[in-house]
Amino acid sequence: MNSADPITPSRGFGADFTARVRAIGKLAVPVTAARTGMLVLIMVDTAMTGYFSSTELAFYSLGHAVHMVCMLIGVGMLVGTAVLCAQAYGAGTFSDCGVIWRVSLIHALALGLLFALLAQGGVFFYQLQGQEAALADGAGRVLAILNLGLPGQLVFTASILFLESLGRPGPGLIITIIANILNIALNWLLIDSPVELLARFTSGGEGAAWATTIVRWLIGLVAVIYILRLRDAERYNVAGGMFRAGEIGRKLRSLGYPLGLAQGLESAPFASLTIFAGHLGTEAVGAFQVVMMLVAFCYMAAIGVGTATAVHVGLAIGRQNHRQMVLSGWAGLFTIAVLMAVMAIVVALFPAPLARIFTQDPVLLALAVPTLFVAAATLISDGAQGVLMGALRGAGDVWVPSVLHLCAFLFVMVPAARGFAFWAGYGTPGLMMGTFCGVTVAALLLAGRFHYIAKHPIDRL
Repeated sequence: MNSADPITPSRGFGADFTARVRAIGKLAVPVTAARTGMLVLIMVDTAMTGYFSSTELAFYSLGHAVHMVCMLIGVGMLVGTAVLCAQAYGAGTFSDCGVIWRVSLIHALALGLLFALLAQGGVFFYQLQGQEAALADGAGRVLAILNLGLPGQLVFTASILFLESLGRPGPGLIITIIANILNIALNWLLIDSPVELLARFTSGGEGAAWATTIVRWLIGLVAVIYILRLRDAERYNVAGGMFRAGEIGRKLRSLGYPLGLAQGLESAPFASLTIFAGHLGTEAVGAFQVVMMLVAFCYMAAIGVGTATAVHVGLAIGRQNHRQMVLSGWAGLFTIAVLMAVMAIVVALFPAPLARIFTQDPVLLALAVPTLFVAAATLISDGAQGVLMGALRGAGDVWVPSVLHLCAFLFVMVPAARGFAFWAGYGTPGLMMGTFCGVTVAALLLAGRFHYIAKHPIDRL
């Protein structure tokens, strides 16, 4: 982080705030690109499956919704890797970083294997939700396959969080670009395979899920090998003694439990909206997945800016620079508000062309286009709550924000979405109206929380 975040003397609020925006933007751009690359894996799966069959798109969409809950809980459990590494780097204790990474890898594998095991009961889970038999069977098989790739995905996540905390987001981006090229080739082979032998075993949504699972194991392996072969690997102790591993593991979990809970609380309500869409019909599931893919694509900016904000807040705390910590948090919020406003305008102006990226089915388009209009209105609030969560995460404040997420998403978004979609009769646009209510309340609550903690001194974890 030597060049990415230089220590500069105070130059007045305006100049310092602008410097914080630039520093966050410099790290956020490659981080956003890397995160977007991982989402593109799913977007390509969705588009190629959608063009193959609307029914297979419904299977993939419903399976992916629950898979994302598992993955985001796992990612949340590992986000402490970046927080602890950034604070260790800022404090000059570089050898701690490698131990943090390796402890994180152990947690990543354990979590991934647990979710892979649980997902084998996916068909039964969807049947309990009251889905039609064919939809439950297809979605359950997709979920089981996707979760088999979670150990590899979480190992990759732990590795790139380690690299990003050191100001090195480039390798993660390069690996992700290569992964997407490989995923397209595997999708071509497995979704509608020209090879008769492969076509006998898998196709459609299951084929797309197998492609992503294979890619995820490969990128996890490549990321680990890259870190072990770093030129300055000895400085960061990536293969040396595991001193204080137990203590670091406890710190990682103390951050991970509430962060995993927060990710779960955020993603589970979104998954429940997809399940609601399943009760509206097979076409509604496919159309809602198209909308959610586009919203998620825009949200990658919030992931990038939020990660960069968390890192810079953590660095400032490691240096015991309270003013820089506060400026970093608000600079991250300003940055995402501008970015999301631009994307909201694009989505509102071009909903139909954007929806056609994923499907040409006129029924799905008729449902997706009006839903996208509503989605455009959610983007600024959605981005704001994501970045504010990153700022609080970087400060080590995790339990209270998790409770605030619970209130906003579980007690506001889900009931509002159900009310608008079913009681008011708005269908899939109603699901997105509920989303707007939830993310707006979350943004307001988290902004208030950051304002509160900014008034108090914060010590390194």
